[in-house]
Amino acid sequence: MTAPLYLITGAMAAGKSTIAKELVQRFERSAHVGGDAFLRMIARGGAVMGPELDSEAILQLHLRQDIAMDAVRRFIGAGFATVYQDILIGDDFVRVTTALADLAPRIVVLNPSVETLAERDAKRSKTGYSEQFPPNVLAEALQSNTPRQGLWLDTSEMTIEVVIETILKNW
Repeated sequence: MTAPLYLITGAMAAGKSTIAKELVQRFERSAHVGGDAFLRMIARGGAVMGPELDSEAILQLHLRQDIAMDAVRRFIGAGFATVYQDILIGDDFVRVTTALADLAPRIVVLNPSVETLAERDAKRSKTGYSEQFPPNVLAEALQSNTPRQGLWLDTSEMTIEVVIETILKNW
């Protein structure tokens, strides 16, 4: 039996990292692949990521996703239950889920309310939203541009434990 792959996505501050870190603890052998880690590896010349991406930002975003997918394949191949979390919306969601389809990813879309995203972001040390990039931009893109694949959860009122239990019960 192949090790499971969980793909967790959502807008910034949806709780992707929190849920991924907790989910990997539920398996004897597990790996957490976070897309942000690969973006942070760019020491100089990193493109600005925001609501509008220029061609260089798109190239770097795809590079980040490709490296993450390579890591996912290596961990799955070595028998590790793997949780890959990243902001995958619209075409990026389709691109990644299609590329990983042979691994039968267990797709989880964290979809809290815009108000919840704003509240969570304000409480984080790494705030990502601003007046020029409010939380509704990603939330609306997720709603309107992302195929309804996998398990979509409005986690606005859910505890971490309930989210994890819901994910595990679904598969």
